[in-house]
Amino acid sequence: MVTNAQGRVVADWPLLPGRTGLDTAELDYFQSVQRTLAPHVSRPIIGRASGDELVLMLVPRYSERGEFAGVVAGMLNLSQGGLFRRLEAMQLGDDGYIQVMSASGDPLFRSNRYPDVDHGLDDNHDESDLYSATLELALDGWEGEAILPGVDGESALMSYRQIRPANWVVKVAIPQAQVQKPLAHFLTRLWWAWLALAMLLLMTMHGLVKRLLAPLHRLKRQIAEVGAGERQYLELSTSMRELRQVASSFNRLEHERLAALQHLRDRQAFLDAVLGSTPVGMFVGDLRGHIDYLNPALLELLGLEVTHTARDWWERIHPDDRAGTQDMWRHTVATGNDFVRQLRFLHPDGVTLWVEVHASQVMGNDQPLGFVGMVKDITERRQQEALQRWEAEHDPLTGLLNRRGFERRLEEALAEYAKTDTPSVLILFDLDHFKPINDEGGHALGDEMLRRIAQVVAWEVRRSDHVARQGGDEFAVLLPSCTLKQASEIAESLRRAVTEISVTHADKVYNITLSMGVTALEEKDNSIEEVLARADQASYQAKANGRNTIVIAPARER
Repeated sequence: MVTNAQGRVVADWPLLPGRTGLDTAELDYFQSVQRTLAPHVSRPIIGRASGDELVLMLVPRYSERGEFAGVVAGMLNLSQGGLFRRLEAMQLGDDGYIQVMSASGDPLFRSNRYPDVDHGLDDNHDESDLYSATLELALDGWEGEAILPGVDGESALMSYRQIRPANWVVKVAIPQAQVQKPLAHFLTRLWWAWLALAMLLLMTMHGLVKRLLAPLHRLKRQIAEVGAGERQYLELSTSMRELRQVASSFNRLEHERLAALQHLRDRQAFLDAVLGSTPVGMFVGDLRGHIDYLNPALLELLGLEVTHTARDWWERIHPDDRAGTQDMWRHTVATGNDFVRQLRFLHPDGVTLWVEVHASQVMGNDQPLGFVGMVKDITERRQQEALQRWEAEHDPLTGLLNRRGFERRLEEALAEYAKTDTPSVLILFDLDHFKPINDEGGHALGDEMLRRIAQVVAWEVRRSDHVARQGGDEFAVLLPSCTLKQASEIAESLRRAVTEISVTHADKVYNITLSMGVTALEEKDNSIEEVLARADQASYQAKANGRNTIVIAPARER
């Protein structure tokens, strides 16, 4: 069966009258493929054209442009199809049977030996068995075996397996007595044979082993003495050439071990001296990721003592950075990849340090030996970067957002509106009568007026709103999650508050008013320039209406 993108059947084979033209758009199997673009196996359904019980196996099909163009579905007739023919032919003892069902509990196949109420393997004879805990677990995805009582009291072994691509469950049931009967006969015969053989072997081996193990016991005692430091080498007197070779090889290996141990002590002393004298903070970890060593420079940088444990190190990491750092360190330990991360560290003096950690896996003879890492203090660099980021988006005179910072937030609001329909409102306003302040009082007086206006506007709006000085005497306010009615009230409160601001020069008091343009984000807005232009036009209209007024831009037709 083939459908188009709207779910209408356009072709089927073999041809069945009434199937072509059927609408499947509202059926769950079509909607599932349309939504996920993934293959889907439906629950058992009754075909509207054939009247038979069917299971559909569907895959999406695509147009030449890669768009969803419908589905291709294969139909499995549960009553006439041959899918389960091999299962029907299988014989599981005298009373065993096979059942296939969907994950929702709909039966797909039952073998001819499926029991009725007169047989001992029926698991459908009452309400409690039908919805037993084992069946519910299997329908939820569990696989395994269980032993359950039948109607006649005889236990049955039931096994459940999942066919996950089709979301089916296969159940096999065999009476427990039939399962265990061959095994019981075999185990009985095996037990008697093993018992006879064991008795014979015990009698034969007892004397032989006792005689052969005497030199081995002496070898064991001497090896224990070497391990305890009570002797340096083995001295074994025996006629067994193999044991003499073992003792000779052991003595040679012990000599090499002592030499290697001394060499390692020398290299460890040298490494400790190097790490202790370097000014760079360094640490060493084992293959499990445990921090074994921190050099003096790192202890001093982080304010830790030699007695501090690795747990103290992790607990000093800033809570916001700790989980991510631990996950990344576990990934490094598991894969051997380099660990590079910048994080905050809480110094005992109460100072928060920014540090950069770089750790690499150490290899020896192509085998991983552990990890070594360096820690660098980047606090000053991070502070400088934060200051530069702030200055890039803020007006130095008023501390408000500048045009760049404001436009970025307006773009974010427009994207959020397109995605979730979250309403936002933009207010633009110019200062009326500001030019005389600059001309008569100078730029210092004008700057003071701008700072006061910025303080009042920031105080009047919500903390979640964004206020910006666009340039000169032009200001903007972005009100996220705000309706046009609420924005009108906020604009009116701003207008009234700003009219009360004044500056004085040469005994002359200067006041200003606002010409405000208000507009809401709309569905047709494709860029922030459209929103800004609409609010700017409303602001010009406010000036034309006599200033000290608010003009709300009319909504465009949808």
